[in-house]
Amino acid sequence: MNTAMTSPAAQVVVAVIPIVGIVIGGIVVFFYLLWRHHEVKLQIQKGTYAPRELNIKMFALLAGLLLVCVGLMLSILFALLDGLSYTLLGGLIPTAIGIGLLVFCKLIEKTK
Repeated sequence: MNTAMTSPAAQVVVAVIPIVGIVIGGIVVFFYLLWRHHEVKLQIQKGTYAPRELNIKMFALLAGLLLVCVGLMLSILFALLDGLSYTLLGGLIPTAIGIGLLVFCKLIEKTK
């Protein structure tokens, strides 16, 4: 992008958009955690609290599939744009993590 032709106001707006997104996302996460904390605290006081169990196999499967798909798409895009360079790691790293999670999911299945 040629910044000489872009107005300074547009450059400021483009620079502020990600910052505002991160701040708003942080605020949403903060208030969700605060709300969840108060909810659990009230459930404990009333005696109705039952902790949730994390299904690690389902989590590993979902996270693995998502990471493999995103990583493959990024790898293909980076390979087409830059060829074989270090930018290709931006797609290969999520792909490798996703494959590792899928292998972990299969190993859990075999041990049970």
